[in-house]
Amino acid sequence: MSWRDRLRYWFDGTMDRGTPALIGWLGLASAALVALVTVFVVVLTDGDTEASGGWLGVAWMSLLRTLDPGTMGGDEGSPVFLGLMLTVTIGGIFIVSALIGVLTTGLENKIAQLRKGRSRLIERDHTIVLGWSEQVFTVVEELVTANQSERRSCVVILADQDKVDMEDQIRARIPETGHTRIICRSGSPLKRADLELVSPDTAKSIMVLPPQHEDADIDVIKTLLLLNNRPWGPARPHVVAAVRTSENLAAARLAGGDAALIVDGDDIAIRLVVQSHREAGLSTVCTELLSFAGNEFYMRSEPRLTGATYGDALSAYELGIPVGIRKHDGRALVNPPMDTRVEKGDQLILLAEDDLLIRLAGARPPVVEAAVVSAVDQRRTPDRTLLVGWNSRGERIIDLLDRLAEPGSTLDVAAPQRPTESVDADRVNLTVGYKPCEPTRRRSLETLGLGTYKHIVVLSNESVEPGHADDRSLVTLLHLRDIEVRLGDPYSIITEMNDDRNREVAQVTKADDFIVSSKLISLLLTQLSENPHLHEVFADLFDPSGSEIYLKPAPCYLAPGKEANFATVIEAARGRGETAIGYRIQRASKEAPGYGVVLNPPKTLPLTLDPEDKVIVVAES
Repeated sequence: MSWRDRLRYWFDGTMDRGTPALIGWLGLASAALVALVTVFVVVLTDGDTEASGGWLGVAWMSLLRTLDPGTMGGDEGSPVFLGLMLTVTIGGIFIVSALIGVLTTGLENKIAQLRKGRSRLIERDHTIVLGWSEQVFTVVEELVTANQSERRSCVVILADQDKVDMEDQIRARIPETGHTRIICRSGSPLKRADLELVSPDTAKSIMVLPPQHEDADIDVIKTLLLLNNRPWGPARPHVVAAVRTSENLAAARLAGGDAALIVDGDDIAIRLVVQSHREAGLSTVCTELLSFAGNEFYMRSEPRLTGATYGDALSAYELGIPVGIRKHDGRALVNPPMDTRVEKGDQLILLAEDDLLIRLAGARPPVVEAAVVSAVDQRRTPDRTLLVGWNSRGERIIDLLDRLAEPGSTLDVAAPQRPTESVDADRVNLTVGYKPCEPTRRRSLETLGLGTYKHIVVLSNESVEPGHADDRSLVTLLHLRDIEVRLGDPYSIITEMNDDRNREVAQVTKADDFIVSSKLISLLLTQLSENPHLHEVFADLFDPSGSEIYLKPAPCYLAPGKEANFATVIEAARGRGETAIGYRIQRASKEAPGYGVVLNPPKTLPLTLDPEDKVIVVAES
C-alpha cells in the first residue's frame, strides 16, 4: 500500500469522527491560508508590510478578511498586496460557508439525537415506568396527584416508542403536572443497555407495565429477569409489575425475585366481577381506595393507643378510620378480631383523605344507641344469574361464583358459542346452563327470559380490539336496560369495560356497576410503587378467604329513617366484628363521580340512611 493510500485512509478516519473533526480541519485550513498569504505579503511587498504593522499586522488583516469578506472594501496598496488580500478573502468565503454548513448539520444531528430520547438520565428518587400502554396515563396522573406536596418529583418513562410522540400524548391527556416532571426515553425495557438510560440505581421505585400485544406477559417476565440479574448498589429500588394471565404469575414471581411485587391482573378482574355481582358499587369503592385523589390507606404509629384493643381504636380518631394493624414483624391484619391489642412497634392501617388530616379525638364521638340495629337475619337465598358473552375469564368467574353462591343457585351462559367444558362441569352450588345468544341483537336477548334473573353480568368480547369491544358492550347494555324498564326493574347489571373513558358514555345505560380492571390494576401498581407495605393489605382485601369489602343493607346497622351519625354506624359494625368505612346513597348511585359512595365521612354529623342504602364495611363474610 502506497503512502498516498495510507494518507487518504488516515484522512477518511478523521472525517468519520463527526462535527468536531470537520471543524478542526476547517480551522486548520484557515490557519494555513492565513499563514501562506502572510508569507507572500512579507516576501513580495515591503511598503505594504510596514504600513500594515509588520508580519503580525498582515496576519491579523488576513484573518479578518477570512472571517469577514467585507473587510477588504477599504484596502489600499500595491496590486500584489490587493491580489493577495482578495485571495485570502475568496478562500475565507469557502471556509466560512463550509463552517456554517458543518455547524448547522451538527446542530440538526444533535437535536435529532435528543428527540430520539437516547441521552442518559441523571436523577435521584425518581419513579421509573417501563413499557407503554393505556395504563401509562392513569399511572402518570396518579403519581402527579401523589406528589402534589413534593417540591420536586420526577417520573421517567422508558418505552420502545418515539420520545416526542410519547410526550405529546401525555401532554394531551394530562395537561397539568404540577411540580412533577415527566421525562420520556426511547428504548426497549428488554435491553440492558437501554435500561441504564433511566438510571435505575438511583430510582425510588420501578413499575413494569404489560405492553399492548398478545405476548405482553413474556415481555414483563423478560424485563423482570433483566432487573433481577442486574448488579445493584446498596439501595435497591422496589419493583412492581402486573401480568395479564394468571398462568404466568409463578414465572413472573420467580423472574422478579424477592424484591418484586407481582400483581395478577386477570385474577383481580375476576374477583371484582364476582364481588360486584354480589355487591353492586364495589368497583367505585375500590377506585377511590386505590386512587390518590380521594381517601386512601396510610400506616401510622400511635404510641397513645399502645395497649388498646382494635375495637377501641375504631372510635379513637376524629379524622380517619382504622381498618387494621400492621404488626411490628411486618404482618398486616385487616379487620382483626376486636380484642386484638395494639402492641409497641405496631402501626395502625388508617383510611384517610391525607396523612396530614389524621387526628386523634379528644373524646369518644357520641353514639345514638337507640338507632343501633344489633341483630338482623341476613340469610342469603339461591338466585339466578345470566352471563352474557364469553371470554377467557368466564370459566374462572363461574368457579368463583360456585364457591360463593348459595346452594341451589343457577347460572346461564348466553353466548354465540357453547363453552362446553365450563357448562358441563359438575358444580357444588351452581347449576350451569347455556342459551344461544347474539349479545348485540335485541331479539336474541328477548328470547332469554330476562325477567327470571336477579343478576346479569356482561363480559367483554376479547375477539375484537378493546375499543370496539366496549362499543359492543354499550349496545348490549342499552338493550338490557330498556328491556328491564319494560319488565319492571327485576335485575342488576354488571359489565366489564376496557377503557375508563367509556364509563362516562355508558352512564346512559344506568348499569349498576362497571368493572374497568385495567384502571384498577394501574391504580394498584401506583399505590404499591409509593408504599410497598400496602401489598398485604390489598392482597387480603381481594382474597375471598380473608376480610373483604362489602356493601351491606343499611337496615342491618341503623334503624331506617332514624337520625344518627357515622360513629353510630361504626359502633353497630363493631358489634358484628366488622369495620365500617363509609356508605352508599342509592338515590345518588347514577351520579358521577362518586356514584353515591361516601368513604370516611365525618363521624359526628347527622346521618339518616334509607332502607335501600348500603353501609360499606370490611368483613370476613
